Amino acid sequence: MARAKTARFTLRNLDCPACADKIEQGLRRLEGVDDARVDFASLTLRVSAADPERVVKEVGRIEPSVQVVPGGQEETAAGNEARKSDTRRQAVLLAASIFLLAIELWKGAWLRASVPVLEPVLVLGAYCMAGLNVFRSAWRNLRRGIVFDENTLMIIATCGALFIQAYAEALGVMIFYKTGEMLQDRAVDSSRRSIRGLLAARPDWALLETGGGFEKVAPETVATGQTILVRPGDKVPLDGEIVRGSSRLDTSALTGEPVPVAAGAGDRVLAGQINLSGALTVRVTRPFRESSVARIMDLVENATANKARTERFITTFARYYTPAVVLAAAVVAAAPPLLMDGQHFRTWLYRALVLLVISCPCALVISIPLGYFAGIGKASRRGVLVKGSNFIDALAAARAVVFDKTGTLTQGVFEVNQVVPAEGFSQTRLLELAAAAEYRCGHPIAASILAACRRAGCRMRPELLKQHLEVAGQGVLADYDGHRVMVGNDRMLRSRAIDHPRCSFDTTVVHVAVDGRYAGHLVIGDRLKPDAVPAMAALRRQGITRLAMLTGDNHRAAAAVARKLGIDSFHADLLPEDKVAVFRKIRQAAGAGGRTVFVGDGINDAPVIAAADVGMAMGALGSDAAIEAADVVLMTGSPLKVAEAVGIARRTRRVVRQNIALAFTIKAFFIAMGAAGLATMWEAVFADVGTALLALFNSMRILRGL
Repeated sequence: MARAKTARFTLRNLDCPACADKIEQGLRRLEGVDDARVDFASLTLRVSAADPERVVKEVGRIEPSVQVVPGGQEETAAGNEARKSDTRRQAVLLAASIFLLAIELWKGAWLRASVPVLEPVLVLGAYCMAGLNVFRSAWRNLRRGIVFDENTLMIIATCGALFIQAYAEALGVMIFYKTGEMLQDRAVDSSRRSIRGLLAARPDWALLETGGGFEKVAPETVATGQTILVRPGDKVPLDGEIVRGSSRLDTSALTGEPVPVAAGAGDRVLAGQINLSGALTVRVTRPFRESSVARIMDLVENATANKARTERFITTFARYYTPAVVLAAAVVAAAPPLLMDGQHFRTWLYRALVLLVISCPCALVISIPLGYFAGIGKASRRGVLVKGSNFIDALAAARAVVFDKTGTLTQGVFEVNQVVPAEGFSQTRLLELAAAAEYRCGHPIAASILAACRRAGCRMRPELLKQHLEVAGQGVLADYDGHRVMVGNDRMLRSRAIDHPRCSFDTTVVHVAVDGRYAGHLVIGDRLKPDAVPAMAALRRQGITRLAMLTGDNHRAAAAVARKLGIDSFHADLLPEDKVAVFRKIRQAAGAGGRTVFVGDGINDAPVIAAADVGMAMGALGSDAAIEAADVVLMTGSPLKVAEAVGIARRTRRVVRQNIALAFTIKAFFIAMGAAGLATMWEAVFADVGTALLALFNSMRILRGL
């Protein structure tokens, strides 16, 4: 069996969410398709199948007007074609409007001249001209067995109006429906451009060093190890390491942070950053497809494929809503004249037609996915990558946030502050033994011990290191210079029954034992991040009711950090597997009414990140593993980003709920007015188009932070 491949395509001429859903459902039913997702907000199709190219050919059968192009293909021609189509549509609507105006102005003259037949002829001509696309769409759907959609509603309503000789209203409704549709398309396109503009960090070219100087090339063509030049004002095109030069870099496109950072020889640069001052010569360390900006763009574009429950509900709701509306209108038209004396069929038919016009579901099916898309785009601009609108909803429902300590709430930059040898050992010898045992470790604490050893002038000789064993959550064992050296925490000493004078400290402490004898300890300091305290206050303001901390550090050190931050509870001396068990208890205690978030500083916390309702990886810029593991990726190490992510999620959900309430309230009001005979088809079409536009503009408030 052929292995499934995933491919992304851009969809042109996709102008309604219902059509997007039809394509998605149709492709999913095909043999050999593992998954197919159509996102109306970003006009993308993602297919996982053995032969994606063959599968997408089915799109033309499902929706003949929709064109499929490979993701990333130049869209200039499509944009020009769209502008031409928009111009043609405006011309048709203008001509139909002139006909409508002429009919209304000269109606009396035609009647006096005894040529009343001229009015319906002109109306029918203008009506067919204005509604041609509506009829085409309805006919295509009808041939595929799709009887009910928004086009059907408009055709039934306007043809009914023609039948009862409400000519001006029939033509007016069709004109205003098409005008509203055009305005909606423009609003949606403008919204898409705004959202994509937030993510316009993708570099277009690179200056590649060649034998004869520098050549401007596409970033995709530059290989790892080659050298590029980044001039002042240019975007960094690929991830790399600075070989020559120094400058300040604008990282806001990736992290959302406005303050530039200094960079010089040996420092890492990332694609999408902007060089502000000096020229930089950079050696490329990763191809473009694996660069930071490429991964971020792919992550954001794929995020809309993971739909929130609200989106899925509205899609399903719209599928059954239109047939229900048509049935309700039929009842309104037929029941009163049949069941009540003195009721005229023409009167109730008109009211039923008003009901059809008002009930078009466009406001819901367009504005809701666009609202989530705007929320994801806004978060991305602020350096918060959310992997789907389902996680927007989960974040908005968060009531408890659990943090890792080291590297998440603290800076994770350790320094040996005190060396306390036991009797028979000097400070220099104690540092030498500790550094030897930690020599092959990659932990920040190990790096701080090695640095302290160098500063003290210790003569630690790596060639004397024979064996090395790391004990998870406890420390290391090593054979050095003929001695068995143990470096670790209090738990490690107790597990090996090594007596030591003091167990509890208010900070991180590393104990050292040699040949089963206690040799002393090193006091290691770690500082809180500057914005850790404000972050806790910001989370409280966002409605987070419980803040907790998990750490492998000792109890007193954890207690000191928790006290400074005002954290509700903490759990110390935890092994990695212990963290998962403790987190599950915290989540269970939080109850079913809210979600629990875990925030860690990368792949080391992956088990807990995976167990959380929402797992956040902090400071993960450039880390493939962290981006893969987490539901939300914070591109900087600032705890304030956690509060910002929750705030954006809650604002997004609030706007989505407002759109739902707005659509249902306005439509319910006008439906009642129409059924009572207090609203005409003019009010109905304004209510329908106006509601859709209001919902779209409300969604755009997310981008503006209103």
